[in-house]
Amino acid sequence: MSEINKLDELSRRSFMASAAKGCLGVTIAGTAQELFAPAAIAADPDTVAKGGGKAKSVIYLFMSGGMTHLDTFDPKPDAPVEYRGPTKAIKTNADGVRLGHYMSNLAGQADKIALVRSMSSTQGAHGPGRYFMRTSYSQRASIVHPSAGAWVTRLKQRANDNLPAFVTVGTGNEHPGAGFFEPQYAPLPVGDAAAGLKNVRRLHNISEDQFNKQLVLRRLLDTQFDERFHKGQKNVRAYNQVFEEAVKLMNSEDLEAFDIRKESKKVHQAYGDHSFAKGVLLARRLVERGVRFIDVGFGGFDWHNDNFDQCESKLPILDQALSALLAELDSKGLLESTLVVVATEFGRTPKITQERSGRNHFPKAFSYLLAGGGIKGGQVYGQTDETGSNVIKDKVGGPDFNATIGHAMGVPHDLALMSPSRRPFKMGAREGKPLTKLFG
Repeated sequence: MSEINKLDELSRRSFMASAAKGCLGVTIAGTAQELFAPAAIAADPDTVAKGGGKAKSVIYLFMSGGMTHLDTFDPKPDAPVEYRGPTKAIKTNADGVRLGHYMSNLAGQADKIALVRSMSSTQGAHGPGRYFMRTSYSQRASIVHPSAGAWVTRLKQRANDNLPAFVTVGTGNEHPGAGFFEPQYAPLPVGDAAAGLKNVRRLHNISEDQFNKQLVLRRLLDTQFDERFHKGQKNVRAYNQVFEEAVKLMNSEDLEAFDIRKESKKVHQAYGDHSFAKGVLLARRLVERGVRFIDVGFGGFDWHNDNFDQCESKLPILDQALSALLAELDSKGLLESTLVVVATEFGRTPKITQERSGRNHFPKAFSYLLAGGGIKGGQVYGQTDETGSNVIKDKVGGPDFNATIGHAMGVPHDLALMSPSRRPFKMGAREGKPLTKLFG
């Protein structure tokens, strides 16, 4: 045991990873120590303003690349053709609410949604823009801020002890995750929703009896090390907890929530065959099992060229999956308790580039969508001018956006938590205010 006492944190983690994979037959992929969170800071119901706190889960759909607002949520039918192009504004089932014609299915669900057309950012590059929307803070080399999902995980008790509270689907490696929070508040990453959660079964050559005996051996080997380092090393604490939680998940019936093959052919057809659609379907399954926050990424919206050809091929995928999600959540009685968000890092230039028929980066004015979770449907918040170039009413920033998510979830979005450098940070940053007018 004297040699174990000399192990530093890095070598200890390497040792445990090897032991888990080779000895125990546990092969959970990815950053395993980041899957599960301990007791959260419970929100005080009295601090939640009227209309908030109805959401139990968030399905956060992020359109990576900068989705065009003029062709989706803020069409301008009276603008000159060099701004609107061939996009037509179509009526919806909500009085006075119009959408771009690529969103024809969503038009029938508009009575469930709120469009925020006055979003504005100072971040005009993709990475910083995504980071700002997910964290409320500008990107810095010296610190990584927690994402909205990590804040919710940190501030709200888990609804299902057998599943992680925070899951990402198809978001890639740039996601800020838990930021400076302890690793156990980070998301469980799922790369491909169709493939489900890989490597969470015992190796085929490890029997249950062998597995249980090796768990006992692991605990015996750990005793002296844990007594010395458990209280002082947060990664040691996180690893020990995730190991126990991983074993629990392996033996849980809730593991099937990650298997979208359980859904009927009719349901799959309703969402669509695209990988993003399968991610949205997985998100619905996870909400049913009590997962608090599911972030589903959909890339490829950076349309500097051929904007309208791209609209024709890409937007119907979003339209179909989102519409199916809203309809299913509503029919299952889950919409009121699930906040659905459609966001992006910035919009696209209102004026079309003549030589390429494209739209460039445009953080000055863009849109996002909210539905469920106490949101009053069939409404529009904020306004841009006649060409979609400037916000002229009720400007909204990234901190307001994330504070609104916190408000819907009933968590203290203005609670300051300390970073390792003892600096205070909030879910909605210093200035974020929730859009309480959106709530019924």
